[in-house]
Amino acid sequence: MTKIISAEQAVASIKDGQTVASVGVIGWTVPDATLEALGKRFRETGAPRNLTFYFPCGTGDAVGIRGMDHVAQEGLMKRIVSGSYINPVNPHTGKRPDLMQLIQENRIEAYSWPIGASMHWLREVARKSPGYITRVGIGTYADPDNGGGKFTNRCQDDLIQKICLNDEEFLFYPTWPIDVAIIRASSADEFGNLSFEDEPLVSSGLALALAAKASGGRVIVQVRRIVSRGERLATSVRLPGMFVDALVVEPDMMMSTDTPYDEAYLRPGAGYVHLPDIPFGPDKVIARRAALEVRKHELSIFGFGAAADVPLVMAEQGLIDPETGSDDYWFTTEHGSYGGIVMNGWQFSANLHPQALLDGVTQFDVIDGGLCRFAALAFAEYDSHGTVNVSKFGKVNPGSGGFIDIAMNAQRLVFTGSFTTGGLDIAYDGGRMTILKEGKVSKFVNTAQSITYSVGKGVGGGQSALIITERAVFEATPQGLVLIEIAPGVDLQRDILAHMAFAPHRILDPLPLMEASLFDPRPGRGFQPPFFSKKMNAIEKDSSIA
Repeated sequence: MTKIISAEQAVASIKDGQTVASVGVIGWTVPDATLEALGKRFRETGAPRNLTFYFPCGTGDAVGIRGMDHVAQEGLMKRIVSGSYINPVNPHTGKRPDLMQLIQENRIEAYSWPIGASMHWLREVARKSPGYITRVGIGTYADPDNGGGKFTNRCQDDLIQKICLNDEEFLFYPTWPIDVAIIRASSADEFGNLSFEDEPLVSSGLALALAAKASGGRVIVQVRRIVSRGERLATSVRLPGMFVDALVVEPDMMMSTDTPYDEAYLRPGAGYVHLPDIPFGPDKVIARRAALEVRKHELSIFGFGAAADVPLVMAEQGLIDPETGSDDYWFTTEHGSYGGIVMNGWQFSANLHPQALLDGVTQFDVIDGGLCRFAALAFAEYDSHGTVNVSKFGKVNPGSGGFIDIAMNAQRLVFTGSFTTGGLDIAYDGGRMTILKEGKVSKFVNTAQSITYSVGKGVGGGQSALIITERAVFEATPQGLVLIEIAPGVDLQRDILAHMAFAPHRILDPLPLMEASLFDPRPGRGFQPPFFSKKMNAIEKDSSIA
């Protein structure tokens, strides 16, 4: 009996109340046609109802590849547990994703877990353990003392517990069965042996499949093609066919939004690809300044948002070959792509011209093991208590993604973002900046809306951390922020202190200026000898800060 069936047939056996798990990374490796078929079945028949959906990370971008937005329907979705949520405003409709509307209107149970926990948890389901135990997330919004990852008032069950082992606190994530896993691969033979040769990311697809089979569940796999049994080496088959129940063939599935297929995301030297242009402005200034903190021969991990611009400006500066990457600068993201160029925007996660690829679950072993010594991450809020927030602010609830795992386990941290947001307009002339219109919202607040990471505790435990904006650079210390640089043309009182809800712990006197070349609009500018790290070391030794 063939395993090859239509997407409609594959989802027809899903029953009321089951747990359905799937995964993609933004637009990458999303089994979109199968998720679409499930959403369509509910709209047309009213079944299945009251499903729990488990997405280890944000699946789909809700713009070109809808992913989890296909199943974001009240009645179909009772509960969702995800490592991240997608929040973009659709440029065609001007609306946020359907899933985000359900969350904001409290119409479903929505839980947010750190991606590391959401991926490692699958191993515990697969080996039928009671649950996943970790230090990661203690003191954050995932901690039961701070809400336990509950994003809507409908959430009543405590999916995260705090336990004590040997006088140390841990977070405990109890397991439950996965009834259906929907994943994606490139090729399968008729028995279901899977290979991923067209996929620049594997994410947690393998772990999802094993967790579902250990639960007595079904595994549905969407593939691009069917191949003969002897066409591939066994070494290229990542999941044996005995763990696959159904194959959905979708020959025209997109690699990602706006990318039908591009070999440049699969190997180095696959031909020149034009890198995204970063228009000169605050984001580029920030990325240039953050690039000065990147060291050779140190594994550096970059997060979604403004931080992802850093490798692109380094490529523009000639430090990295866009086609082959660099043996001196070691770049990765939370999703397991190594080498090449980290991309920004909706192309983030899959590196251009990568040299190696780990699956997402193994990548969080790397991250949680502290092997990514340097991390550049974005920030939405920074508060007087030394808290950084990216998980819940304003009208958006993106969750933390890999932020918590990365921030807790790196040794050197850089947080990047504009000083204010919402209409910020800046002019540059002669290496100086002038603020024409201030943003409506300051990011330096008294108390953050959500605790994604406590930078204050981290630096108290030996980490170093910089907060880099377009007009000022701060160093985080256990006592508070120290203002260590200011942009040429900026007024300290009017443009910085007046837009902070709290005062810096200290302001260097004299206060150094940010390097003038950062504000040069010509491409390739901004790189100077990395003397900044030496300056940081000198500041750290200054006893007047302690």
